[in-house]
Amino acid sequence: MLRSAYRLARGTGIALLLAAAPISSAYAYDASQIEQRSSSLDPGEFVWNPAGAPEGAIEVVVSIPMQLAYVYRGGQLIGASTVSTGKPGHDTPTGTFTILQKRRTHFSNLYDDAPMPFMQRLTWDGIALHAGQIPGTPASHGCIRLPMAFARHLYGATGLGTRVHVIDSTVASAEQALAIGRTMPPDAHAQLASN
Repeated sequence: MLRSAYRLARGTGIALLLAAAPISSAYAYDASQIEQRSSSLDPGEFVWNPAGAPEGAIEVVVSIPMQLAYVYRGGQLIGASTVSTGKPGHDTPTGTFTILQKRRTHFSNLYDDAPMPFMQRLTWDGIALHAGQIPGTPASHGCIRLPMAFARHLYGATGLGTRVHVIDSTVASAEQALAIGRTMPPDAHAQLASN
């Protein structure tokens, strides 16, 4: 009981700190404006316009070298965000994943009960999308960290089975990112989970 109270207090404090990080939400941007704005985002910033494509399946593409995520609905760009992927020695795996589990409040089983708000699990061995610090460089233990407000928006837009493509490519456009993402093979972790 005491441990649960401690985890909740610690997680709440960190969540409040992360929520104070600079963000840029843009509800009036169309896809071309989102793409244009994505090229100049500072760490912790994002653009989000779900009304730009009200119907269709959500897909996410994360570019490791660019430290950037693109979100599409029905193939139309509706958001972009800075991210922080795995630091050297804790590389974020590439491939096509599906969201296996979602939890608004989650704590790491591997790393000292670290809070992982808006966790969306990609593998059963510890890789997930979740809110966290975005220093502008790869800094996680393999997860894909997102700005807090963006993580909340993405969590609300996705469902179990949503495809997340993690690519090790620098792209010239959001359209190219999606095309490359759609050619990525399923990660071995994802294949094991689906059997």
